[in-house]
Amino acid sequence: MRLAGKVAIVTGGGSGFGEGIVRKFVTEGALVVLMDRDEAAAARVAAEVGENVRPITGDVSTLGSFEAAADLARSAFSGLDILVNNAGVAQPPLALETMNEEMFDRIANVNMRSIYNGARAVVAHFKSIKSGAILNVASTGGVSPRPNLTWYNASKGWAIAATRAMAVELAPFGIRVNAINPVAGDTPLLSTFIGSGEENRARVVATIPIGRLSTPADMGNAAAFLCSDEASMITGVDLNVDGGKCI
Repeated sequence: MRLAGKVAIVTGGGSGFGEGIVRKFVTEGALVVLMDRDEAAAARVAAEVGENVRPITGDVSTLGSFEAAADLARSAFSGLDILVNNAGVAQPPLALETMNEEMFDRIANVNMRSIYNGARAVVAHFKSIKSGAILNVASTGGVSPRPNLTWYNASKGWAIAATRAMAVELAPFGIRVNAINPVAGDTPLLSTFIGSGEENRARVVATIPIGRLSTPADMGNAAAFLCSDEASMITGVDLNVDGGKCI
């Protein structure tokens, strides 16, 4: 159990990749604070996974939500070792000059500001214990941008740059920071990117050399490794979990 005794916060853990990460972490022995804006979804996952998960409703665009999650981790589980910044929002395909400010601000607040908020809430604690792991869920769109998803792609490119900058600054304190870059996944966000229908799905799968969409379990497996002591010499990496998409 590679995460035995570790305490983690996972944002957006009520569905999709976040749920996969929560489930894998608990299987590997972690104690998890599951933060999600959807109270019912967070409660469902916690009820299914069991007593090693504590749900909390929160908005990753606010510092207070991260502080509340960190407080819950310490009160419920007597510590905090890992932060997974998984919560994110997508955008529908559209010409870059046509996105309205409301949609742009939401992408920036959820995909970018959340990483800043999370760092403010946990880094001082991690420095005090001279250890800690932060994992940012970015995207292959930050490595290989796709047309008509410009501002989403840019937010994920920012997440990758932030991961590297955080890693080099925090390494002397024993804190590791990495990212994973999922390819299109079989999650609730998929329809936002590609619309509905088997034809659209097949078109996306055809661009992935391994021949399938990614899954929450794929992200859980990658996240568990990068947040474990097995990856103690790995920091500043953005790992493509993409079936060869970015080759």
